[in-house]
Amino acid sequence: MNQKLDFDLIEKRAKRRERVGKAALYAFLVFWGLIVLFPFYWMVLTSVKSYSTYNAEYIPKFFTLKPTFQNYFDAFSTVNLAGYFGNTLIFTLVTTALMIIVITLAAFAFARLEFKGKNLVFTGFLALMMIPTELVVITNFQTITNWGLRNTFTGLILPSVTSVFYIYLLKENFEQVPDELYKAAKVDGTSDFKYLLKVLIPITRPTLVTIIILKVIECWNSYVWPRLITDDEAYFLVSNGIQEIRENGFGRENIPAMMAAVVVISLPLIILFLFFHDKIMEGVSRGGTKG
Repeated sequence: MNQKLDFDLIEKRAKRRERVGKAALYAFLVFWGLIVLFPFYWMVLTSVKSYSTYNAEYIPKFFTLKPTFQNYFDAFSTVNLAGYFGNTLIFTLVTTALMIIVITLAAFAFARLEFKGKNLVFTGFLALMMIPTELVVITNFQTITNWGLRNTFTGLILPSVTSVFYIYLLKENFEQVPDELYKAAKVDGTSDFKYLLKVLIPITRPTLVTIIILKVIECWNSYVWPRLITDDEAYFLVSNGIQEIRENGFGRENIPAMMAAVVVISLPLIILFLFFHDKIMEGVSRGGTKG
């Protein structure tokens, strides 16, 4: 009898510790979530404060009793933000589409085709990841300038149509597909291109979706390269628009209008991530496993 009571007591204590542990974990996650989300809250809050209210706050306030959307109108009227949106959309869609074609063919070649020096070439590709980004930017700038492609969509797009990391990620996914499928397809007379379209791409769709989403985010947030290669407003992206709001119109101190522009620019990416975050997690997890 005493042993049963002791066992029940131990079980109750264990359940109590488990509940306390879960409560502490959830409290930590909520606290960390608030820390992560606070910059977004501050960005939106600043965007709905009037210019005079924001400058009158010697001590920043975490709320406002008189929100205004005038900053959003100012953001679009001060610069051609709508036109920059269109340019960014073209840049993002074309760059992503071309990159998917390039990396898919390259990954398939490294994963399934046999040719002399394949391993050496792939090792050289991986070595390119060790080169600092600044050196690549300088080389790309000189090349695009020498080709006379400054202030063109071609000059904006061309340096971003491939990625060694995405080739590597997709190659690893292709290699997870059993070789027997490829051999059976070749016996049936299936071409390599048809095998790629009908077998590999459907199987590795989560990874492809992940790569597309990550590339869209990368293109949408591009700043350094567009600032270097374009000085014609006809080819400005949204990143140029934010800088113009700093330098023109109300002047450098109009932070609320800048925050309004950042909110508008960030909204498509936030919506994209909310819709496809499961696909991103699935694609990344597939890329990190073998067999």
